[in-house]
Amino acid sequence: MKENIKIKWEDKPYYAFNCMLKERFNRKVYKVSINAGMTCPNRDGKIDTRGCIFCSRGGSGDFAGKSKESIQTQIDKQIKIMQNKSNVSDFIAYFQAYTNTYAPLEYLKQVFYEAINHPNIVALSIATRPDCLDDNIIELISSLNKIKPVWIELGLQTIHEKTAEYIRRGYDLKCFEKAVNKLRKENIDVIVHTILGLPGENRKDIIDTIEYLNKKDIQGIKLQLLHVLKNTDLAKDYIENKFKVYTMDEYIDMVIDCIEHLRKDIVIHRITGDGPKKILIAPLWSGNKKKVLNTLHHEFKIREAYQGKKYNKN
Repeated sequence: MKENIKIKWEDKPYYAFNCMLKERFNRKVYKVSINAGMTCPNRDGKIDTRGCIFCSRGGSGDFAGKSKESIQTQIDKQIKIMQNKSNVSDFIAYFQAYTNTYAPLEYLKQVFYEAINHPNIVALSIATRPDCLDDNIIELISSLNKIKPVWIELGLQTIHEKTAEYIRRGYDLKCFEKAVNKLRKENIDVIVHTILGLPGENRKDIIDTIEYLNKKDIQGIKLQLLHVLKNTDLAKDYIENKFKVYTMDEYIDMVIDCIEHLRKDIVIHRITGDGPKKILIAPLWSGNKKKVLNTLHHEFKIREAYQGKKYNKN
C-alpha cells in the first residue's frame, strides 16, 4: 500500500497521525468518540475515589457520545454529523471516556464487537490503564485485532514517580512496561499518552520521558498540553498559585524539543489538545487550536531554514 501513495511530509513536519492513516487505509479516516459507560479504579474506590488530579468529571471523554445510547447509535450519530461536512465513509471507533477495559469481560465483548462490526468502522482505538489489562482482556483484544486493527492507548503521562504520585496515577512504571510487553507480544499497537507541563517537571524531566519511550516497543504517542479544568484538584492548586501553565511560545518550544528527541518511526497522534471551553480554566490560548497548529508549523519551518533540519519519519 505504501508504494501506491505518496505523502508530502513537508505538509506536516513530523510523522503525523493523518499521514499514517493515509498510508494504512489509502484514504481519509476520521474518529468517532465513544462513551461505553465505564468507570475507573481511580474513581470507584479500588485505588482512589478522586480520579487523577487533572481529570474532569467526564473522565477525559468530554467530547465523546452519550453513555445511555448504544454503541451503534453513538457511532451513527457522529458519522451523520461528519458526513454533513465531508464526504468520508471510514471511521475509527475511539473508546475515550474513563478506563475502557475496566468492566466485566462479557460487557467488553459486547461493546467492542458492536463497534468493530459496524460497516463504517475500520479500526478501534481503546483508551485504558496498564493496570486494567489482564490476560483475558488481552486475549479479547488480540482476537479483535485479527478482524480489524485495534490500538491500545495507555495513559502514562510521565516516567517520574514523584510526579506520578502527585497526579494520583495509581500504578508504577513496571506495571506500564509489563502491559506494553504483553500487548506487543500479541502484535497490538500501543499509543502512549504524555502530558507536557505537569507541575514540578522541567524540560529535562519531559525529555527523559521521551527518551525512555524511544527505547520501548511503542507505535504512537500523544503529546498533550496540561489543561486546568474546573472542578478538579489540579484547578485548586492552580488557583492557589502552586504552579504555572505554559504560554503558547513555551509550549511550542517544548513540543519541538520533544519531536527532535522522539524516535522518527513513532506516529504522533496528538500534538496539542483543546480542552472543553466550558470548563477550561487555563491556558485559554489552547482553545484556538488552529492558531496553535499554524504557529507550531511556522516555527518548524523557521528552524528548518536556519538549522538545516528536516522533520519527518526518515
